[in-house]
Amino acid sequence: MKYSKAVFREIMRCSVLIMVLAVNARANSDAVRFSENVNLSLRRTVHLLLRANGDSATAIPPVSQADAHTFSVRMENMLDYDKLPETLQQSLAAYHIDQPYTVTVLDCDSGTVQLGYQFFDLRQPGGVPCAGRSREARCYVLQVRFTPAQQPAKTAGNSWLLISVGGALAGLGFIAWNRSRHKKEQSPMPLPETVPASRLAFGQSWLDTASQTLFDSATTHSLTFREAKLLALFAKNTNQVLERDFILKSVWEDEGVTVGRSVDVFVSRLRKLLAADPHVKITAVHGVGYKLEAHS
Repeated sequence: MKYSKAVFREIMRCSVLIMVLAVNARANSDAVRFSENVNLSLRRTVHLLLRANGDSATAIPPVSQADAHTFSVRMENMLDYDKLPETLQQSLAAYHIDQPYTVTVLDCDSGTVQLGYQFFDLRQPGGVPCAGRSREARCYVLQVRFTPAQQPAKTAGNSWLLISVGGALAGLGFIAWNRSRHKKEQSPMPLPETVPASRLAFGQSWLDTASQTLFDSATTHSLTFREAKLLALFAKNTNQVLERDFILKSVWEDEGVTVGRSVDVFVSRLRKLLAADPHVKITAVHGVGYKLEAHS
């Protein structure tokens, strides 16, 4: 009897520990993906504003992150303020960022606030404040601060929910183990798998385009934005040869970047991610492009 109680306590302790680690790992992964997508969104915004001003030579500096919610980037010799709100919003939407935010435009030298608006101003009849005013072309800092979601309470609630479920499952496991000492254990019925609503299937794998996640029979991979975009292009054109120029235009051109070697580098990454699925293979068609071969 004492041995059974000790086993039960150990099962409970391990279940709680596993659930907490799983929740923390998911939260960290979401934070990293959010930062990466905001970084790409701000660089895209500056690129499009520079190109609208006829500037294709000025380098875009790195995006700085002050904390989990505040990001900034320098904009040299420019400010077409009237185009900023729409361009920024389109860039954020392109990377599936829908959190409310506040925009502040600062003078590079003095750090003083020159202009600014909030996400909700985009829906106002008059538009954002100070629209239509002429601005001197000089160096500004574009700072975007996102409103923190009600994540701590929600995460805590989910954590305790998962822990409770884990404890209940551990208890059921102990009962089943205890009963197995007296009668032959029956094979449990397999639980139905939860299938993502938005997915692209190929071979024995599938891609969840909403979460940028690749699933196969053994592992799960979190993809970057461009990895997911390239794999989605292949999955939608399974067993068809895609020309290199078509791939570049479909995956990279809308970001203002078209580097030929990018295709080869990202195809190499996808091949490694898909290596566990023998039913899928990305083959090179010499002088033309690539093809995703998939069979059941």
